[in-house]
Amino acid sequence: MSLAIDRTAPPEPSGVLARQAARESAARTYARNLRIVPVHAQGMTVTGADGRRYLDCLSGAGTLALGHNHPVVVEAVQQVIQRGAPWHALDIATPEKDEFTDALFAALPPGLARRAKVHFCGPAGTDAVEAALKLARTATGRIGVAAFTGGYHGMTAGALAASGGVAVKEPMAGVAAEATRLPYPYAYRCPFGLGDASGEVSARYVERLLDDPNGGVVPPAAMIVEAVQGEGGVIPAPLPWLREMRRITAERGIPLIADEVQTGVGRTGTMWAFEAADVEPDVMVLSKAIGGSLPLAVVVYADHLDSWAPGAHTGTFRGTTLAMAAGAATLRYVRAERLPERAEALGRRLRAELEGLAKIHPSIGQVRGRGLMIGIELVEPDAAPDRTGARPAAPALAAAVRTECLRRGLIVELGGRHDSVVRLLPPLVMTDEEAGQVLDRLDAALAEAGRGHRA
Repeated sequence: MSLAIDRTAPPEPSGVLARQAARESAARTYARNLRIVPVHAQGMTVTGADGRRYLDCLSGAGTLALGHNHPVVVEAVQQVIQRGAPWHALDIATPEKDEFTDALFAALPPGLARRAKVHFCGPAGTDAVEAALKLARTATGRIGVAAFTGGYHGMTAGALAASGGVAVKEPMAGVAAEATRLPYPYAYRCPFGLGDASGEVSARYVERLLDDPNGGVVPPAAMIVEAVQGEGGVIPAPLPWLREMRRITAERGIPLIADEVQTGVGRTGTMWAFEAADVEPDVMVLSKAIGGSLPLAVVVYADHLDSWAPGAHTGTFRGTTLAMAAGAATLRYVRAERLPERAEALGRRLRAELEGLAKIHPSIGQVRGRGLMIGIELVEPDAAPDRTGARPAAPALAAAVRTECLRRGLIVELGGRHDSVVRLLPPLVMTDEEAGQVLDRLDAALAEAGRGHRA
């Protein structure tokens, strides 16, 4: 007797959406604005229960490096199932875990790979951040963490303390007590009002603050940083600034944690975003694409930090066999097909085309990003610019653009200050033709939303 639900007929979308709204928590996010019921997906294309097709530039918030149901991922998962392998083995050794670790170490920066340890965490990036912070605190005997404005590292307590978003922290008194907030270089809205000089000034400020005996900063257990801020608005750190953060932390014995949860596995044009600056962190936090679209998170770190006791960070779902097989297949495919280089080339083309659209749509304040991690910051085109030339953010316009994109069969999400940045996170296997369709639909959405915004 089969207990499976018959899926030969697609569900009625409005009923599914109504039941979701009635039964799920008020904390749901994407579902509020992307009111679709996906029933099929292949590559970059998602088909809804109503038969409409969408180009997916959200990709599971960057999880789907190879898009939906890529053949190499499907085959890897099917092989595990056909072998009758255990799907769940806690942290016990399995052939799948061994193969995943081989594929991971082969993809790491060479210097780190030679001295690396890996810890399998709970399957979310936020748990990997918690593990990394716990590791650094154990190794150094210190408590605090140096983190940056605009950063996003997760929603559990330690990761949230290191994150920049105020709204989600306000209800939780004291959650940020152990985090020292440092200025991230954001040229378009430079916290110092200096535009392109923000990286140099930020680095100088960080170094002097850490060395100031009256600066109020106790030496931290770690510094955590994104080489490209994702939720913060797709803000790439200047490469010289990243090199300075590496120098500053190394000279002071502060472990440098690279949060590569969203930027890793080729997304930004190199296998890992930090590699563009030719520096190696002490710790790398990896999730999202590392599991080949299935839940998986790991912390990779230099072996001199490996000072915690057995059981210091555990969890039931520390990498299921299916996720490890899918992740290993993804890592091997990304490297074999040179997808980071493809992301760099296609991303450069997309940003150039978007710069062209900025000449047509004055609501585009800035286009930025690395590889296939692209942000379009929308502004009030008729408002007066500030002293650095930036106009006020336009969150209502950005929300309207997202809606118009969905109407035209394009899935995008927002981020950045006031949710005014349209974010593009397409799969690394996006074709040139699909890239052109994304630009056309975005162009039309900007035009329509702009007309409504002015009315």
